[in-house]
Amino acid sequence: MTDPDDRRPHRSTAIVDHYGALARAALEGTHAIGGETCSSTGCGPTGYDDLTGLPDGAVRASLGCGNPVAVADLRPGETVLDLGSGGGIDVLMSARRIAPGGLAYGLDASPDMLALAAANADQAGLGNVRFLRGHIEDIPLPDAAVDVVISNCVINLSADKPRVLAEAFRVLRPGGRLGISDMIADDVQADPAEPRHQCAAQALTADAYLKALRLAGFTQVTITGTGAAQGGVRSAIVHATKPDRASGR
Repeated sequence: MTDPDDRRPHRSTAIVDHYGALARAALEGTHAIGGETCSSTGCGPTGYDDLTGLPDGAVRASLGCGNPVAVADLRPGETVLDLGSGGGIDVLMSARRIAPGGLAYGLDASPDMLALAAANADQAGLGNVRFLRGHIEDIPLPDAAVDVVISNCVINLSADKPRVLAEAFRVLRPGGRLGISDMIADDVQADPAEPRHQCAAQALTADAYLKALRLAGFTQVTITGTGAAQGGVRSAIVHATKPDRASGR
C-alpha cells in the first residue's frame, strides 16, 4: 500500500506538522487549541450548540468554523466520512446521530491527530467509528462507500480543492450529500502572505467554490456565508448532492 505521505498533491508537510503539534498539546492537556486557525465567530467549540458528554480532549482540539454535523442533517443508519477529522469531535457527534446501524469514518493525514481522535473515541465509548490515515485528495475508500461527506474548515487548506471535491463525489453513493463548514474569501485570495495553515491563505471565493463543486458533478449546490467577514474571509455552510442514478437530480 502506498504511504499516504507519498501521495501528491496534498496539504503540505508544514500544515500536517502544524496540526500534529497541536494534537500533541491537546493529548498532554496543556493548551486549549480550539479556534486557533481562524478569527471568525463560531470557530472552535463555540460553533456547537451542545457538547454534553464529549471528551475534553475532543473539545480542546476543535479547530473548525462551524458545525457540519448539524449542516449535513445526519440520519440513523447512514455512513458518514469526515474529511480532515482532527481530534474527532465531528466524527464522535456523527456517530451518535447515525446510531443505531450507522458508521462514521474520520480521515486525517496527521498521525498525532489520529492518535488523539482514537483516544477520544475510546473515552466516549463509541464503537461505530473508524479513523483512517490519508489525504483528502486521495481518500482511501472505494467508490460509492458513504452516504454523507462532511468537513470542518479543512478543504480551504488544500492546494488542490478540485481534486478534493472530485474524491468526495467519487466516494458518495448516488443521492449522497455533501454538508460542510468552510471558509470563503471575499476576494480572489484574501491574504496570500498569511501562513498556509491559516484560514485566509488559500480560501476560495463563493463563486469559485460553486464552480468547483459543479465541475466535480454535484447538483443542488448552495453556499451560505455565516457571520461577518474578518481578515477577508468568512465562515460558510456548503450543501451539495450527488445525483441519483434514476432521477439525475
